[in-house]
Amino acid sequence: MLKHGILGLLNYGPMTGYEIMLTFKNSLCYFWTAQTSQIYRELQTLKKNGLVSDNNIHQEGKPDKVQFSITEEGKHELKHWLTDDSTKFDTRQPILMKTFFLGEASIAESIDFFSKLNANATEFLKAMDLPLEMIEMYKHGVDDPERKSLYWKMTVEYGRMYGKMIEEWTNNCITKLKEYDDNENINN
Repeated sequence: MLKHGILGLLNYGPMTGYEIMLTFKNSLCYFWTAQTSQIYRELQTLKKNGLVSDNNIHQEGKPDKVQFSITEEGKHELKHWLTDDSTKFDTRQPILMKTFFLGEASIAESIDFFSKLNANATEFLKAMDLPLEMIEMYKHGVDDPERKSLYWKMTVEYGRMYGKMIEEWTNNCITKLKEYDDNENINN
């Protein structure tokens, strides 16, 4: 996925590794994370495979910088990835695996787990205003900005809906655990 994320960014225009990293930190990080070292390593693999090319740019008084561009083969790979039929829903959810086995923990520990998850979702939702600001900033650098920013906004909308669902679900889980605990205390 990192490969395609980088190809997608370079499809908008040439970028240095540093610019790619900043773009990840300002936008893609809300749904995909990558370390700086991973980005640079992937850029070298993409170059080796002919999906990107690089160009050294001389700078006065500074080290030269390397700017990467997507190749025609890279555009073909990106298009293939975007249009292949691998849109199946990924059911692997680490949170649900942990939830399934939380019966091995105490009620208090379980409530703590869901409370922390709820707080994380709340923080995530608070941070979702920044991507909308970034969309306005980045859309001026691409062709057909209104169309492309529409897709970016749909991605943010998914994030907001997911965060709200996690908040609602964790609140529901906490309520059920408290009710269970109260009933157990009454029966004992």
